[in-house]
Order: sequence, then structure tokens, then C-alpha cells
Amino acid sequence: MFYRDERLGLFIDGANLHATGKALGFDIDYRLLRQEFLRRGRLIRAYYYTALLDGDEYSPIRPLVDWLQYNGFTMRTKPAREFTDAQGRRKIKGNMDVELTVDALDIADRIDHAVLFSGDGDFRPLVEALQRRGVRVSVVSSIRATPSMIADELRRQADDFIELEELRDVIGRTARQPGPAAGRED
Repeated sequence: MFYRDERLGLFIDGANLHATGKALGFDIDYRLLRQEFLRRGRLIRAYYYTALLDGDEYSPIRPLVDWLQYNGFTMRTKPAREFTDAQGRRKIKGNMDVELTVDALDIADRIDHAVLFSGDGDFRPLVEALQRRGVRVSVVSSIRATPSMIADELRRQADDFIELEELRDVIGRTARQPGPAAGRED
């Protein structure tokens, strides 16, 4: 539940949200997402977190990062690490949990409601800490995706759970449609 006069902070775990949308068969249109939450309350800040491959001449996520930066999002990026797993597959690692947590706690006294776009159970202690500070917390993820994209402990801790599938008509576009506002996090 949202109240029109409440101060909102959005915290978007880019890789997690992208994976959830992909599992549900759609991409996120970040222009529409921002508009939706401007409509739901007084949007104080919309943070977006992602790791970028360092040294690549072209990163497929760079157009999205640039677009978000120019269109009202506060970007938090850091270099990703590339490694090969035990099966010989190329993997990218770039966890942004600490940066998201620090920003959320830093802005907690200036917001009434935090909206966390992630299903990562590592954020349960953050949700609890925000609640102790009087901030209501909604978590946006999916139990309808296969497999479920939200950790049970995070869903239980949140004041409200928003099923991403239910936002499809409001903030979604068909997967793999070109354009910088599409949620490409590959």
C-alpha cells in the first residue's frame, strides 16, 4: 500500500530485477517504472545498482546505464570481475549489496517508504534495520517465476510484497525489444 504524500526511495538491484523480468518473459521499461512510483508517492531518490565489465570496449548495459543517469536515476556502478567456474564456464561477479545497503541506511531518515527491487535474502537484515528506523519496506520480486525469485525470509520480513508479474502491464515491455529504456542487464 502506498500513500500519496509519503516520501519514497527506490533501490533497484539491476541484475536481480533483470533476471526476474527475464524469468517472467518481459523487460522493464525504466521510464514507466519511474513514472509509476512518481504517481504512487513523492519520489525522493531512485537508485540503480549494477556492475560493469572493466576493460570491455563496449558493454551491452552501457546504453541503459547512460540513459538511467540522464533520466532521474542515481547510478551506482563498480567494476565486475570475470572468472571461469569449475565447469569451464565464463562467469561475471559484481555484487552491489553493500552499496545498496549503505545508501538505504543513509537516506532512511529522509524517506517514509523504501521499495526494494530484489529477491535476494541477503537483504533481510537491511529490511529489518530500515523498519527499526520507522521506514516501511516493500519488496518487488516474483513467486510466480520458475523458480521463485524471492527468498522466503525476505518476503516475510517486508511490510509488503509486490509481485513483479502484477506490474507487467504498468512497467513492462516484451522481452528483447531494442531501446535503452529496456531492462537489459546482460
